[in-house]
Amino acid sequence: MFTMLSTDELNQKLRELDAEFDREMRARGFDPAQAENVALPSHLAALYAEREQTKAQIEESEGKNDD
Repeated sequence: MFTMLSTDELNQKLRELDAEFDREMRARGFDPAQAENVALPSHLAALYAEREQTKAQIEESEGKNDD
């Protein structure tokens, strides 16, 4: 079941995902800035997708707060 997280919790999750993604990218010899331009191994692709989903949730949450 989907749990609604607060914007603060989503931002914290995003920071953690960003840090993990950067570490994993560098450990595999990739530049994190090039994530959108390279074919990523499955683990990195999953992290990237989770980051993008979290960003979308934050944007959606902030949009609802603006109403």
